Amino acid sequence: MNQEKIGKFIAELRKEKNMTQEQLAEKMGVTNKSISRWENGKTMPDLSIITILAKELNVEVSELLNGRRMTKEELEKLRDTINNIIEYSNKEKQDKSTKLNNYFIVGLICILIVILDKQFNLLSYIFKNNIPDFINGVLCALGLLFEFIGFYNNNNEITFKQKKLRLIKKNSGFTI
Repeated sequence: MNQEKIGKFIAELRKEKNMTQEQLAEKMGVTNKSISRWENGKTMPDLSIITILAKELNVEVSELLNGRRMTKEELEKLRDTINNIIEYSNKEKQDKSTKLNNYFIVGLICILIVILDKQFNLLSYIFKNNIPDFINGVLCALGLLFEFIGFYNNNNEITFKQKKLRLIKKNSGFTI
């Protein structure tokens, strides 16, 4: 983003509406010095008021941030790109949700097998000696592990796999 270009565009739009910096500042809830700094390209409007400013100046947010009026084709292309990004993000969230559900299901199945074996000695029909106890221990550990991974990934944006990739890239000199 070119702050100077955006500032000149804000000034141009303000003048088209026959507004002074003071009048725009009053409508935006900022000082006229803030408007002056925006228009001189020294600062940018706060993100929290970008949409309000765009609406006040009768332009799209994308036009405001590009510092120029955009054609309908450009706006449509931008909307398509944004929609594709949103769709991709939603698919990623859905995939993560499915993966978390699978962790919880596998963990619960492992723990359920251990509980059923303790109640009905199911594994002793299949295995001899101390092997059922070993399998119970392994299943219990796996069940707890899958549950903890599921809870951890559910509460954190970065998964174990993502952390591992970051660590590998960090150690290999690549940046993410």
